[in-house]
Amino acid sequence: MQVTLIGLGGAGETITLAAREALERADVIVGAARLIESIPKTDRQKYFTEYRTEAIIEILARESAARSCVVFSGDSGFFSGARSLLPQLRQRGIDCRVLPGVSSVQLLAARLGRPWQDWTLVSAHGAACDPVTAILRGKPAFFLTGGDNTPAALCRALADAGLGDVRVTVGENLAAAEERIVEATVAEAAEQAFAPLSVLLVEAVERPDVPVGGVADDMFLRGSVPMTKQEVRAAILSKLALRRTDTVWDVGAGTGSVSVELALAANEGRVCAVECADEACELIEANRRRFGAWNLCLARGTAPEALAGLPAPDAVFIGGSKGRLREIMEAALAANPAARLCVSAIAMETLSTALDACKALQLDMDIAQISVSRTRAAGALHLLTANNPVFLITAKRGEGA
Repeated sequence: MQVTLIGLGGAGETITLAAREALERADVIVGAARLIESIPKTDRQKYFTEYRTEAIIEILARESAARSCVVFSGDSGFFSGARSLLPQLRQRGIDCRVLPGVSSVQLLAARLGRPWQDWTLVSAHGAACDPVTAILRGKPAFFLTGGDNTPAALCRALADAGLGDVRVTVGENLAAAEERIVEATVAEAAEQAFAPLSVLLVEAVERPDVPVGGVADDMFLRGSVPMTKQEVRAAILSKLALRRTDTVWDVGAGTGSVSVELALAANEGRVCAVECADEACELIEANRRRFGAWNLCLARGTAPEALAGLPAPDAVFIGGSKGRLREIMEAALAANPAARLCVSAIAMETLSTALDACKALQLDMDIAQISVSRTRAAGALHLLTANNPVFLITAKRGEGA
C-alpha cells in the first residue's frame, strides 16, 4: 500500500501535474468535503469525506488499497493537516510520499505582484492568535484565517490596539471563480464581512529603533509624574528574567517608562500597565504611541481591584501600591502561582512591608540595592550627583511550595 499526501493548492488550475497523475491512478481518495468535490471523479475510485487524522488512518487501513491519496488544501507544508498525518503513517510502516501544492500565501503574493519571502506567516485558522504581537516584528504579516478569527475580527483587535490606519489586503476564495481582493485600512476592514476562505495581509508597522533595556530617560514623555530611571529600568528587566512571549503586569505604572521597556523586551507577549492617576494614564498612552509599543495595554484603576480580568501574568513589576502591596502580590499569585515578582522600594517602610509580605506568603526572595550617580558639569570639571537608592525585591514561590 502506498499513500500520497497531496496539496491541492487552490484546486482547479493550481493543481500540479504530478498531483493530477497521482489522483488519476489512485484507488482511494480521502479529504475534506470541499476538496473531494473539487477533483475529477471516476466510477472505479472510492471517495471518503474526512479530515481528522485518526479517522483518515482508519479508512486507509480498512480499505488497504494499492494506491491511496489524501488531499489537503493549499500546500502540504504550510499549516496543513499533512503535518500530523505523515508521521502517523510512517510510524505504522506505511509507504508514503508528499506532493506539495501552491499555498495561499503564494497565491496572494502573485496576485499582488510581490515577493513573500520577508512576510511573517501566522495561522489563525482554528488556533489562538494575537495579531498585535504578530505585527511587532516590523514585517508584513500574513494570516490564514478561519473560525472566529475572521479578517474582520483580527482587524478589530488591531484597531483596538491603535493600529486602525495600517493598510491591509484580504484575499477571498483565492484561485476560485469567486476570488476577490480587497485593499483597505485596518479600521475599514474591521467593519466588513468576508468569505470563510480568506487570508489577510497586514502591512509592516514601523517602530522606533531603540535599544531593549536601555532607553534613554529623555526619550520618554513624563510631565510632572515621577519616572523610574534608565539604570533601574535595566535592572528591573534583568531581575524579572523576561522572555519574549511573557505576559507582564506593571502595577503603578506612572509614565509608562517601565511598561514600554517591558513591552519592547516581551515583544511577542503582552504588557498590562495598571495606573489610577489621570495624568499618568495619558502619559502611558502617549509613550505607548511614541515607541510603537502596541502590545502594551492600559488598565485604568487602583490595584488590586484593577487587576481583575487581566490575563494571567508570567512576571509582575510593582512600582506603586498605594499601601496595598501584600494584596497586590496575593492577586498576582492567585492569577499565576508561578509568577515572578519584582517590587521597587525607595522608602524604608516600603522595603519593610515588602519583606513582611514575602515572608507571610512564603516566597523565596532576593534583595538588590541599586545606587546610581550621574555626572554633571561644574566648569571644566565633572562631578557626580547621586540619585535616590532603590531596593529591588525579587520573589517567587519556591519549588514544591
